[in-house]
Amino acid sequence: MNNVAVSTPLFTPWADDAQVLADVAKVAREQLAPAAYRIDHEGYYPTDIMADLGQAGAFAAHLNQHGGRFGLALATMQEVSRHCGSTGFMTWCHDVCGLYMEQSGNPALLARLDDHVAGRTFGGTGLSNPMKALTGIEKMALKAKKVPGGYSVSGTLPWVSHIGQGQYCGAIAAVDRADGSRSHEVMFLLDIDERVPLRPCPEFSGMEGTSTWAVPLDNYFVSEDQIIADPARPFIQRIRAAFVLLQVGIAAGVIQGSIDSIRDVENQLGHVNQYLHNRPDELQAEFDEVAARAGVLAQTPFDGSKDYLLDVLELRAHGAELSLKASQSALLHQGARGYLMNSAPQRRIREAHFVAIVTPAIKHLRWEMAKLMQEEVPA
Repeated sequence: MNNVAVSTPLFTPWADDAQVLADVAKVAREQLAPAAYRIDHEGYYPTDIMADLGQAGAFAAHLNQHGGRFGLALATMQEVSRHCGSTGFMTWCHDVCGLYMEQSGNPALLARLDDHVAGRTFGGTGLSNPMKALTGIEKMALKAKKVPGGYSVSGTLPWVSHIGQGQYCGAIAAVDRADGSRSHEVMFLLDIDERVPLRPCPEFSGMEGTSTWAVPLDNYFVSEDQIIADPARPFIQRIRAAFVLLQVGIAAGVIQGSIDSIRDVENQLGHVNQYLHNRPDELQAEFDEVAARAGVLAQTPFDGSKDYLLDVLELRAHGAELSLKASQSALLHQGARGYLMNSAPQRRIREAHFVAIVTPAIKHLRWEMAKLMQEEVPA
């Protein structure tokens, strides 16, 4: 089940890149933008809008069976995030879950992929803890033991987004030997059913509409039909650059939306805003350079070289830093109107901080880059 799933691109209703981007932008503009305040402040989980985004092709492009068009996946995620960072983040969660399913090569998971891609079912990613655990930042939250027909898993995953009863997410558990030493890790699709009592998380300053929960498991049985990778580490090594690269789409939307907000007030406030740093044309030029680099990296998302991974990590960090700069600049340019609770700049300030701390956070990215660079220094 650890073979790369490679299939010939099929004819789909999402074959035309320009049409997909236009359709996704229309849903984002007409349905998502009016709901952004409710998502951000009231915790509205917009699965109805996400279903429409799925029908428009927002969750398909990056998959092999739909042509492996990572550039289009980044562009559609940007359009979503431009109007609502929370939904842009959930788009990323949904995209990488689909990536796990397809790359698993498991026929049972591949059979579920069409519904996932079309937004008829929903799945997120529970890899925040495992990604940090595999690099030594924290301990693995889930433990698994081999049982007939699969694994029994116990532990609690904190902070898992884009999940709910009847949904699912990727997860990784440590498999220990009888003496307590680590054997390996197993990755699986965790179905959120009657065995999984979701626990609410403390209230966030933003992103409340992302349906984020703590997930406690007590001898949860994982069948062969749920296995994504066993062992998990080689699989993670193969997909981690793609995992991180797709997150640039979230940052891109927050950045472009912030620049939009600055331009929105140029006619009224440009005469005084000209004295501020980080003017819209400057930010746009820097963002266009980031987007161009993303476009190049999107052509080879499974490049396993160290140099490629370093480029992806650096781009992801640059995107987070530019999100912080652009969102703050948007609020300063808009002044008091940007400080209102219902303003887009005020919301994007919090969205940008989320881009900076979500796994891999800026500090995690720099940690990984430093380790990779040290490996290149001769002893």
